[in-house]
Formats: sequence, C-alpha cells, structure tokens
Amino acid sequence: MATANERLADESIHHAIDLSGYSNGVVRRILALLNRTDADLFAQLSARLDTMDPESFTVERLESLLISVRQLNKAVYERVGLELADELRGLAGTEASYQHELIRSVVPAQLQVASVSAEQAYAAAMARPFQGGLLREFSEALGENRMQRIRESLRIGYVQNKTVSQMVRELRGTRARGYSDGLIEIDRRHASSVVRTAISHLAATVRDGVYEANSDLISAVMWRATLDTRTSSECRARDGKRYTLGDRPKPIGHLIPWCGSRGCGPGRLHWNCRSTASPVLKSFKELGGEDIESFTPAQRASMDGGVPADLSYSDWLKRQSAARQDEVLGPVRGKLLRDGGIAPEGFATDNGKWLTLDQLRERNAAAFKRAGL
Repeated sequence: MATANERLADESIHHAIDLSGYSNGVVRRILALLNRTDADLFAQLSARLDTMDPESFTVERLESLLISVRQLNKAVYERVGLELADELRGLAGTEASYQHELIRSVVPAQLQVASVSAEQAYAAAMARPFQGGLLREFSEALGENRMQRIRESLRIGYVQNKTVSQMVRELRGTRARGYSDGLIEIDRRHASSVVRTAISHLAATVRDGVYEANSDLISAVMWRATLDTRTSSECRARDGKRYTLGDRPKPIGHLIPWCGSRGCGPGRLHWNCRSTASPVLKSFKELGGEDIESFTPAQRASMDGGVPADLSYSDWLKRQSAARQDEVLGPVRGKLLRDGGIAPEGFATDNGKWLTLDQLRERNAAAFKRAGL
C-alpha cells in the first residue's frame, strides 16, 4: 500500500503534466490572437509606408508614420494581457481547490485541511514578482519590444533601399512557412514563454499558499523536476531535495531551505520552468502520536511512510497505470512503453524534440513488432 507521501508525489507529478497541457492550450489561443491581428497591423503598416518617398526618408518621418501602427500594436498586447489575466484568475480557483482536495484525499478524516480562496490565491500571484517583474509589466514590455523591432528593421530597410513589400515580408515572414520565418517570430516565442511562466508562477504561488495554510500538517516541500532531455541543470540538481516552510530559511539537515511566501520557492527557477513540488506530510508521531487514538493502524502506517526522493520522471511514468500512461503519451506510445521496450526518454531526440510515430518506427521497428503495432 502506498504511503500518503508517495501518493502525493505521484499525483503532484501527474498534475504538473496536466498543467503543461493546459499551458499549451493557452499559448495556442494567445498566439492565434496575435496572428489574427497581424494581418491588420501589417496591412496598415504597408499602407502607411507607401505614402513615404524613400528619397525623403528620415527617422522622424518614420516615427510619424508609425503612430497608428504603434497604437494598434499596443491595443493588441493590452488585450493579450487582459486575456491572460482572465485565464489566471480562473486557474487560481481551480488550483486552490485541487491542492486542498489532494491533501484532504490522503490524510485521515480526523485531520482538518485548511483551504485558500481563489481571490487570495490570485492576489498573491499578481503581487509576487516572477523573473524580476510583475505580470502586467511583462505584457507591456512585449508590445514595446515588438514595436522597437519593427521600427529598427524598417530604418535599416530604408537605408539599404529595400522596397516596402520586402521590408514587410522580412518582418512578418512568408505564408508558405506559416509566418514563422519573420523577424517578429521572436516576439511570438517571447509571448509563449511569458504565458507558460505566468501559469507556472500562478500554480506555484497557489500551491505555496495552500502548503503554508497547512503548516501544521506539512513538514517540508520536495522539489520535483521533469527529468528528461530538456531539464535544466538547475532543476536537475534540485530534484528530490526538501525545503522548509516559512519566510525564514530553515535548513533540514544538509538540504537547501525554501524561501517562503515572499521568496522564490520551488517551481520558478527560470523561464519555461516545468518543475513542480509535492508536500511532505508530518509523520503520525509528529502529528501527536498516540494522542490521536482514532487513527486506525492503516492510517498510522500511511502517515509514517518515507518519501521517494530519487523518483525520476521516467521511473514515475513506468509505474503508472496503463490508462495514465496512455493519457500522458497517447495509446500507441503507451503500448510501446509497456510492450515495446521503449523508455520514456526514447520518445524524444537528445535535444528534446518529440518524435513522430513514423520517426519512432524508423528508429526502432523491433519495438513496434514486440508491441504488436
């Protein structure tokens, strides 16, 4: 029978995978919004540039022509910020409820589990800086950076005697490549990183708040890194380490302390960080021992279990049910994992790129044969 801490570790890792999938969906919606407005922005940009004689080009005239384009660009990113804020507000309530119910599901009913309101969770996340700034600051900076990139590219284009269509194509990219070859593609990537990091930040802030509200039940927090080919060295080094609760550093033996509600905390080391954390419940003895007479022998055993500190993502996935493996990998890859002998890390290249089923079959036809595929 799994201990309470083992169950918390399993569910926390699975929840991190679900959050990653949710992030992907939000990123797609935000990028779709940018793509829809790009058509209007570049049509307006082309029309404005056509009115300027290249022979009379000056930076001042370019700035004057770009006023309406700048306003449109600013409005787009303001809308991006509002839509992301709405997503995070909804996620705050969902995440607060999930973390509360997760702890409640593994501890005996005799123990009270404190909850955190959605409003508290959202306010805390918005007030706590991530990667050196607040969310609204990043939304503003994204729009300003893109406009600066457009302005500088056009200035260079005029100096090099390029046509308006050439300059716009270099900025936006080509339809044949889904506009991924334009200079402003970097701004889409930046927007994607901000969205993913904001969601991770919100989830981690809510999680921290629930843990702190239940400090009478939780003795520490354990770092859980997604150990695959894309895992950063910082996260890999912290995987399995425990951190104390509270605002002041309180080391557990040789382990690194956790910053607390006004510090950094697990799960937010860098942009696009996929690490998470799981709570380490106090043992039956730490909770009161024999004073809790209503605990059954099974409940006492569950609350006295150890913590699987060396659990890698690969090992975690291998021990999950077939249904959960299929949920994470898809049914074909799930069968290849169970019956074909392909380890979880074998589904991606060394640089973390997800392989298609055709590429997998080409690399390891024997695995498909063993799995009956």
